[in-house]
Amino acid sequence: MQLTQYYAQFFTATILEWKPLLKEDKYKDIIIESLRFLVKEKRVVVYAFVIMSNHIHLLWQIQAGHTKENVQRDFLKFTGQMIKYDLQKNNTALLDSFLVKAKDRQYQFWERNALSIDLFTEAVLMQKIKYIHQNPVKAGLCNLAETYKYSSAKFYETGKDDFGFTEHVQG
Repeated sequence: MQLTQYYAQFFTATILEWKPLLKEDKYKDIIIESLRFLVKEKRVVVYAFVIMSNHIHLLWQIQAGHTKENVQRDFLKFTGQMIKYDLQKNNTALLDSFLVKAKDRQYQFWERNALSIDLFTEAVLMQKIKYIHQNPVKAGLCNLAETYKYSSAKFYETGKDDFGFTEHVQG
Protein backbone atom coordinates (compact mmCIF):
# COMPACT_ATOMS: atom_id res chain seq x y z
CA MET A 1 0.00 0.00 0.00
CA GLN A 2 1.43 3.33 -1.03
CA LEU A 3 1.03 5.92 1.69
CA THR A 4 -0.25 9.36 0.75
CA GLN A 5 -1.56 12.12 2.95
CA TYR A 6 -4.71 10.03 3.48
CA TYR A 7 -5.15 6.75 5.32
CA ALA A 8 -7.06 3.92 3.71
CA GLN A 9 -10.72 4.16 4.63
CA PHE A 10 -13.55 1.76 5.28
CA PHE A 11 -16.55 3.30 3.52
CA THR A 12 -20.14 2.09 3.72
CA ALA A 13 -23.07 3.58 1.82
CA THR A 14 -26.61 2.31 2.25
CA ILE A 15 -29.59 2.56 -0.08
CA LEU A 16 -32.40 4.71 1.31
CA GLU A 17 -34.44 2.79 3.90
CA TRP A 18 -32.34 -0.32 3.16
CA LYS A 19 -34.37 -0.99 0.00
CA PRO A 20 -32.83 -3.78 -2.14
CA LEU A 21 -32.29 -1.49 -5.14
CA LEU A 22 -28.90 -3.00 -5.97
CA LYS A 23 -30.34 -6.49 -6.33
CA GLU A 24 -30.31 -6.01 -10.10
CA ASP A 25 -26.87 -6.43 -11.63
CA LYS A 26 -27.29 -3.39 -13.87
CA TYR A 27 -27.25 -1.15 -10.80
CA LYS A 28 -24.23 -2.95 -9.37
CA ASP A 29 -22.56 -2.37 -12.75
CA ILE A 30 -23.16 1.38 -12.40
CA ILE A 31 -21.21 1.27 -9.15
CA ILE A 32 -18.43 -0.79 -10.76
CA GLU A 33 -18.13 1.69 -13.64
CA SER A 34 -18.01 4.61 -11.23
CA LEU A 35 -15.25 2.95 -9.19
CA ARG A 36 -13.35 2.18 -12.39
CA PHE A 37 -13.59 5.86 -13.37
CA LEU A 38 -12.37 7.07 -9.97
CA VAL A 39 -9.36 4.75 -10.17
CA LYS A 40 -8.59 5.71 -13.78
CA GLU A 41 -8.73 9.40 -12.85
CA LYS A 42 -6.40 8.72 -9.89
CA ARG A 43 -8.89 9.92 -7.31
CA VAL A 44 -8.84 6.67 -5.33
CA VAL A 45 -7.10 3.35 -4.98
CA VAL A 46 -9.57 0.53 -4.30
CA TYR A 47 -8.25 -2.26 -2.08
CA ALA A 48 -11.48 -4.17 -1.43
CA PHE A 49 -15.19 -3.90 -2.12
CA VAL A 50 -18.50 -5.68 -2.02
CA ILE A 51 -21.81 -4.59 -3.51
CA MET A 52 -24.82 -6.05 -1.73
CA SER A 53 -28.51 -5.61 -2.57
CA ASN A 54 -28.95 -2.60 -0.28
CA HIS A 55 -25.47 -1.35 0.62
CA ILE A 56 -21.85 -1.24 -0.43
CA HIS A 57 -18.61 -1.57 1.50
CA LEU A 58 -15.36 -0.19 0.12
CA LEU A 59 -11.84 -0.14 1.39
CA TRP A 60 -10.28 2.68 -0.57
CA GLN A 61 -7.69 5.38 -0.26
CA ILE A 62 -8.31 8.91 -1.46
CA GLN A 63 -5.37 10.13 -3.51
CA ALA A 64 -3.42 13.37 -3.14
CA GLY A 65 -5.13 16.38 -4.68
CA HIS A 66 -8.61 15.13 -3.78
CA THR A 67 -10.65 15.32 -0.61
CA LYS A 68 -12.62 12.55 1.04
CA GLU A 69 -15.74 14.71 1.05
CA ASN A 70 -15.57 15.56 -2.66
CA VAL A 71 -14.82 12.02 -3.81
CA GLN A 72 -17.59 10.51 -1.70
CA ARG A 73 -20.09 13.18 -2.73
CA ASP A 74 -19.28 12.83 -6.44
CA PHE A 75 -19.39 9.02 -6.28
CA LEU A 76 -22.78 8.90 -4.57
CA LYS A 77 -24.23 11.70 -6.69
CA PHE A 78 -23.10 10.15 -9.97
CA THR A 79 -24.30 6.64 -9.13
CA GLY A 80 -27.62 8.05 -7.91
CA GLN A 81 -28.07 10.02 -11.14
CA MET A 82 -27.32 6.99 -13.33
CA ILE A 83 -29.75 4.83 -11.37
CA LYS A 84 -32.39 7.57 -11.63
CA TYR A 85 -31.98 7.79 -15.42
CA ASP A 86 -32.47 4.04 -15.74
CA LEU A 87 -35.51 4.00 -13.47
CA GLN A 88 -37.08 6.90 -15.38
CA LYS A 89 -36.92 4.76 -18.53
CA ASN A 90 -37.60 1.32 -17.12
CA ASN A 91 -39.34 1.35 -13.74
CA THR A 92 -41.15 4.54 -12.75
CA ALA A 93 -43.03 2.72 -9.98
CA LEU A 94 -39.75 1.85 -8.26
CA LEU A 95 -38.44 5.35 -8.92
CA ASP A 96 -41.48 6.79 -7.13
CA SER A 97 -40.52 4.86 -3.99
CA PHE A 98 -37.41 7.08 -3.79
CA LEU A 99 -39.32 10.39 -3.92
CA VAL A 100 -38.35 12.67 -1.05
CA LYS A 101 -39.55 15.99 0.23
CA ALA A 102 -36.26 17.82 0.19
CA LYS A 103 -35.36 21.29 -1.00
CA ASP A 104 -32.26 20.16 -2.86
CA ARG A 105 -33.53 16.99 -4.58
CA GLN A 106 -36.60 15.19 -5.85
CA TYR A 107 -35.25 11.65 -5.41
CA GLN A 108 -32.81 10.16 -2.95
CA PHE A 109 -31.15 6.78 -3.40
CA TRP A 110 -28.43 6.80 -0.74
CA GLU A 111 -28.94 7.35 2.97
CA ARG A 112 -27.33 10.53 4.22
CA ASN A 113 -24.11 10.41 6.24
CA ALA A 114 -22.36 7.41 4.74
CA LEU A 115 -19.89 5.77 7.11
CA SER A 116 -16.22 6.55 6.53
CA ILE A 117 -13.56 5.37 8.97
CA ASP A 118 -9.82 5.93 8.64
CA LEU A 119 -7.83 2.73 9.13
CA PHE A 120 -4.56 3.29 10.94
CA THR A 121 -3.08 -0.20 11.29
CA GLU A 122 -2.47 -3.14 9.00
CA ALA A 123 -4.33 -5.44 11.41
CA VAL A 124 -7.50 -3.33 11.20
CA LEU A 125 -7.12 -3.10 7.41
CA MET A 126 -6.98 -6.88 7.10
CA GLN A 127 -9.93 -7.30 9.48
CA LYS A 128 -12.04 -4.95 7.34
CA ILE A 129 -11.08 -6.78 4.14
CA LYS A 130 -12.20 -10.05 5.70
CA TYR A 131 -15.44 -8.42 6.88
CA ILE A 132 -16.11 -7.01 3.39
CA HIS A 133 -15.46 -10.34 1.69
CA GLN A 134 -17.56 -12.35 4.16
CA ASN A 135 -20.63 -10.11 3.73
CA PRO A 136 -22.25 -12.16 0.92
CA VAL A 137 -21.42 -15.43 2.72
CA LYS A 138 -23.11 -14.22 5.91
CA ALA A 139 -26.09 -13.03 3.85
CA GLY A 140 -26.44 -16.53 2.35
CA LEU A 141 -25.68 -15.38 -1.20
CA CYS A 142 -22.76 -17.79 -1.63
CA ASN A 143 -20.81 -20.44 0.25
CA LEU A 144 -17.38 -19.12 -0.67
CA ALA A 145 -16.61 -15.41 -0.72
CA GLU A 146 -14.58 -15.67 -3.92
CA THR A 147 -17.61 -16.97 -5.85
CA TYR A 148 -19.65 -13.81 -5.28
CA LYS A 149 -19.35 -11.77 -8.47
CA TYR A 150 -19.56 -8.23 -7.06
CA SER A 151 -16.67 -8.45 -4.64
CA SER A 152 -12.90 -8.26 -4.59
CA ALA A 153 -12.68 -11.61 -2.74
CA LYS A 154 -11.83 -13.51 -5.94
CA PHE A 155 -8.98 -11.08 -6.58
CA TYR A 156 -7.52 -11.76 -3.13
CA GLU A 157 -7.99 -15.52 -3.50
CA THR A 158 -6.77 -16.00 -7.08
CA GLY A 159 -5.08 -12.76 -8.15
CA LYS A 160 -7.59 -12.42 -11.01
CA ASP A 161 -9.13 -8.94 -11.11
CA ASP A 162 -12.31 -9.25 -13.20
CA PHE A 163 -13.00 -5.54 -12.80
CA GLY A 164 -9.53 -4.19 -13.53
CA PHE A 165 -9.25 -1.68 -10.72
CA THR A 166 -8.49 -3.50 -7.47
CA GLU A 167 -5.06 -3.36 -5.82
CA HIS A 168 -3.74 -5.73 -3.15
CA VAL A 169 -3.05 -4.39 0.28
CA GLN A 170 0.50 -5.48 0.94
CA GLY A 171 0.42 -7.35 4.20
